[in-house]
Amino acid sequence: MGRWEPNPRGRLAKAAVELFAAQGFDQTTGAQIAARAGMHERSFFRLFPDKREVFFHAVETAQREAVVAIAEAPEGTSPIDAVAAALEQRCAIIQQHPDAALTRHDLLAAHVELRERDLSKHAELAAGMAEALRERGTPQPAATLAADTAMAVFRNAFDRWIADPRHQDLPTLFRDGLSELASILSGLGAGGTQHGSGR
Repeated sequence: MGRWEPNPRGRLAKAAVELFAAQGFDQTTGAQIAARAGMHERSFFRLFPDKREVFFHAVETAQREAVVAIAEAPEGTSPIDAVAAALEQRCAIIQQHPDAALTRHDLLAAHVELRERDLSKHAELAAGMAEALRERGTPQPAATLAADTAMAVFRNAFDRWIADPRHQDLPTLFRDGLSELASILSGLGAGGTQHGSGR
């Protein structure tokens, strides 16, 4: 148990999800999570302040990976395309683990405090992506609008996917959402000249 193994945070997160699914969030302790991951309890609390934070390890990982993906997007990539590509990568990862996604979704539905923190974590994800866009030279408010808009499409796609995750493809739903958004925005100014014409 004392021997170091790679990716200790990831191992703890995996163990936590398994225990949350098996015995419930409230009944699971940090010590149990550490034991299942083959680690000491003190190692758990050195890496995570509490079991709620280990629950959100995946969102924190998503933010780090998204920031890197945006930074490495080819020169000339539009802000929305850079963010969309980063989130599509995340969709592909989630697609590979439907059972974990279902467990997480059920836990969020059952615990108000987790839902509140989930909203906060995803807001941090959007803010991190917006900052990555600004570092590429995207001005405000375009950077924030691109990040927030892509996140909205992602959340919509996820909500549709989680209803039947084993028979739907999350990356496809995300791309479909982006196409639908583009279609909506293409008609944004179609009725613009009508405003005020009824005077």
